[in-house]
Amino acid sequence: MAISEKCCSTQLIDGDGTFNISGIENFMKEVKLGECGLSYAVVSIMGPQSSGKSTLLNNLFRTNFVEMDAFKGRSQTTKGIWMARCAGIEPCTLVMDLEGTDGRERGEDDTAFEKQSALFALAVSDIVLINMWCHDIGREQAANKPLLKTVFQVMMRLFSPRKTTLLFVIRDKTRTPLENLEPVLREDIQKIWDSVPKPQAHKETPLSEFFNVEVVALSSYEEKEDQFKEQVASLRQRFYHSIAPGGLAGDRRGVVPASGFSFSSQQIWKVIKENKDLDLPAHKVMVATVRCEEIANEKYASFVAHEEWCQLEEDVQSGPIPGFGKKLNSLLHTSLSEYDAEATYFDEAVRSAKRKQLQEKLFQLVQPAFQSALGHIRSGTLDKFKEVFDKALNGGEEFSASANNCIGSCMAQFDEACADVLIEQTNWDTTKVRENLQRDMDAHVASVCAAKISELTASYEAKLKEALSGPVEALLDGANSDTWPSIRNLLSRETKSAVSGFSAALTGFDMDEETRQKMILSLEDYARGLVEGKSREEAGRVLIRMKEKFTMLFNHDSDSMPRVWTGKEDIRAITKTARSASLKLLSVMAAIRLDDDDTDNIEKTLAVALVDSSSSAVNRSITTVDPLASSSWEQVPSSKTLITPVQCKSLWRQFKTETEYSVSQAISAQEANKRSNNWLPPPWAIVALVILGFNEFMTLLRNPLYLGVIFVGFLLIKALWVQLDISGEFRNGALPGIISLSSKFVPTIMNLIKRLAEEGQNPATNNPQRNPSINNYNAVTAGSAVSSSASSNVSSLDNGTEYASSSKDE
Repeated sequence: MAISEKCCSTQLIDGDGTFNISGIENFMKEVKLGECGLSYAVVSIMGPQSSGKSTLLNNLFRTNFVEMDAFKGRSQTTKGIWMARCAGIEPCTLVMDLEGTDGRERGEDDTAFEKQSALFALAVSDIVLINMWCHDIGREQAANKPLLKTVFQVMMRLFSPRKTTLLFVIRDKTRTPLENLEPVLREDIQKIWDSVPKPQAHKETPLSEFFNVEVVALSSYEEKEDQFKEQVASLRQRFYHSIAPGGLAGDRRGVVPASGFSFSSQQIWKVIKENKDLDLPAHKVMVATVRCEEIANEKYASFVAHEEWCQLEEDVQSGPIPGFGKKLNSLLHTSLSEYDAEATYFDEAVRSAKRKQLQEKLFQLVQPAFQSALGHIRSGTLDKFKEVFDKALNGGEEFSASANNCIGSCMAQFDEACADVLIEQTNWDTTKVRENLQRDMDAHVASVCAAKISELTASYEAKLKEALSGPVEALLDGANSDTWPSIRNLLSRETKSAVSGFSAALTGFDMDEETRQKMILSLEDYARGLVEGKSREEAGRVLIRMKEKFTMLFNHDSDSMPRVWTGKEDIRAITKTARSASLKLLSVMAAIRLDDDDTDNIEKTLAVALVDSSSSAVNRSITTVDPLASSSWEQVPSSKTLITPVQCKSLWRQFKTETEYSVSQAISAQEANKRSNNWLPPPWAIVALVILGFNEFMTLLRNPLYLGVIFVGFLLIKALWVQLDISGEFRNGALPGIISLSSKFVPTIMNLIKRLAEEGQNPATNNPQRNPSINNYNAVTAGSAVSSSASSNVSSLDNGTEYASSSKDE
């Protein structure tokens, strides 16, 4: 017995099967096991000799079991069963290190102790670690299958179910994922359980009634020591509170109190030692099983390490290999033939079973390479198909014919290539891969077909848009009685042209007549929708169009020349004509009329309600119904309505409001023109002035000095008239003119006096030059007056486009 600071260890059962009673009693006292009650757990480990069981326990539970010295050779290290307390784990956990199985020291015939110790561990422990190498998964002896089978059978007969947890620890894990290894182990355990003869009481008892199966994997201790220790540290966490609900042994049953563990262990070992049902199978069968397993493992290892296979496996990852199936068949045949030659003298049943297992393992080994080769053929064929198919389409071939021809030729090439990679004696079928290839080809054809049809449809839609949008907008802009018939003719002509070309282009695609007609109908609907959309767009700008129409007709004559309101124009008639044209435009834009049978009385309704109503407004009764007080037109469905009656009424009211200013400005300009042309007084006033002013006229003739004074006064008044721009000031009204002149009168007088004073101060020698300056001044003032008058007339024409009174326009 060895004792350390952290744990105690003792040999519970020696190599001869003797139970160490005194040793376990001292051990219980040392670890104070009797004080634990039911709060303790027992863990044991079993597995092949020199598989690292003691190393795992020491790293996992910080025990001090003796480990094998690799430099002294592989030999038996642990003899019998040793027990120790796990350091630093709660609750108190006991661990048992069992002697390794399949050791050369005992020989192939002396395996009774292996079965006894395994059965003891299963009967005593809450958790049993089954230590095994990763590459032993699927094997018979190395995976402890015969041992477990015998132990299961005897355990059911000797003991009642106590729910032991079997924790398979896979050592030196390879690249194979754990999720692929775990199902194999679970399936093997279930098969062992199903094959074990059961007592009547446990005929229907499931495996889960006796055992919980868990699987973990660890990296190599020698090659990846750091990673191994990290994984062991993670596994150690699972043993904390292992007997708590949800722990590794959380559902254990029939637990013996800690104080009776020693006596209970002794009795269990006694029963196992005296039981004769633990005898080994027949010697011949056992030898055949072990030897054939060894031969099969040797041939499998030899095949795995074979240089040609390694090269073949490496090459097949990068691309297809010519003659792949022939080369692989030769390697497999050689390996199986060598097995048959070496195992020919062993038991036939065992030999055949092991040969079948070897063959299955070899097939399982080479299947990924076979799938890779098949995958390369599939992807290469698909790429070849895409290339050939694109080339055929670019060459001008019809779509359906080129697709069928390319698929047929490529599938024939695939079948020929598959025959080259098939492996004899396997039932591997390439039908699924062929179906996937066919599906990929069909999907590619469908994708290209959809893209081509989409491209074709987009092309014809673009042509229709170009052919319809501009002309329809132009027709609606100059709306008249022929607008909708012209639009119908345009739509019919362009749609027929597009449908004809589109239908001819679709003949190369393999589609049924119903689908073809749907696509043609969709193109026709697109054209109609394009016109309707453009109509609705233009209807949204109808007020702008109406004002433009009115302005064009009102401000321009029949020769499209701008009107000058001289006083001879009939503004009322011009206004009525312009508004009638705008009303016509509104009636045209009120509804869509793309069908030949589209008839309506919208124009008449609008004329009665908006134009004629004003002249008869006085005579209308209060009870008369407004024809525009509705949200729909008669004989016009809502889907074809662009502007409702109510909206028409609102638009007309807004239109009149915004155009009245132009009419009032025209009237103002006309009146101003008339006033400027009638500056002479009436004839009777002239006659009266001549008769009544005869005496004064004679006085002026007798005294010419009066004429000079009058002339000077005339010049002063003329200067004031020009400087003050009296005619311009009174153009906006009498009151504003008086106010403006009152503010400008005094500054203007002062300015004139100042200039006269400056002229008077000049020397007499400058008199000849002063007269020209006065003449120049008079000329400037006269020119200024003319310029001011002309600018006011232009201003009157430019601004004279509004009509102030709504009663004058009718």
